[in-house]
Amino acid sequence: MAKADVDLCFAGAGENCHLAFNDPPADFDTGYPFIVVDLDAACRQQQFGEGWFPTLDAVPAQAVSMSVRQIMKSKQIILSISDARKAAAVKAALEGPVTNAAPASILQTHGNVSVHLDPHAAQLLETRPA
Repeated sequence: MAKADVDLCFAGAGENCHLAFNDPPADFDTGYPFIVVDLDAACRQQQFGEGWFPTLDAVPAQAVSMSVRQIMKSKQIILSISDARKAAAVKAALEGPVTNAAPASILQTHGNVSVHLDPHAAQLLETRPA
């Protein structure tokens, strides 16, 4: 268990609606604050497609991430998402049911989340952010 509180968490979500590399189906229950996660094929393809790696084979199969439960313990969460490729994930995260199949959807249950979207990422939302 983490010994110190987390005041602020900056997180991102992916095309598969992962939350900080917690790919679906995400483990919402683990008590470990930091975990090694397996990156699914969609997540790895996204990393390559965004130009972070020269080839798909160069994208790591695993990453170290803050666990979902630890993210949710943060006093404040800032979620930043851009790109039209993530529009369906944004809709699932903000307007869909809370499910580990769309890990970022868990943020709907947190009382202090600030969501920052570009117009492309927000394009499928029923309620457009101001």
